[in-house]
Amino acid sequence: MKIVREALAGTMESSDLMVKIAPADGELDIVIHSEVIKQFGDQIRHVVTTTLRTMEVHQGLIIIEDKGALDCVIRARLQSAVLRASDSDNIDWEKLQ
Repeated sequence: MKIVREALAGTMESSDLMVKIAPADGELDIVIHSEVIKQFGDQIRHVVTTTLRTMEVHQGLIIIEDKGALDCVIRARLQSAVLRASDSDNIDWEKLQ
C-alpha cells in the first residue's frame, strides 16, 4: 500500500499507543517512543515491521508513541492508520488479522 496522506490512530491513554503516518520519499522510516522500550523494544519493533510488511508498506514515516500496548493493540492501531493514510480500494482483508 502506498501512503498518500497523513493519518493518526490510537490514543495516549495507558495500555494504548498513538500511530502517526506521513508520506515520505525513499525508504520506510520507523520511529518508536515507548515507556517500556528497554523491556519490550525488540518485540514492539517486530510487530510493527511484520504488520507493515504484511500490508506491503515500503515507504513512509511511521511514528509510534507507545504507552504499554499489547501486540494486538499495536497491530490494530497500525493497520487502522495505514488504511486511513492510503487510497487503496483493493484491500486484502484476509491479510489483516
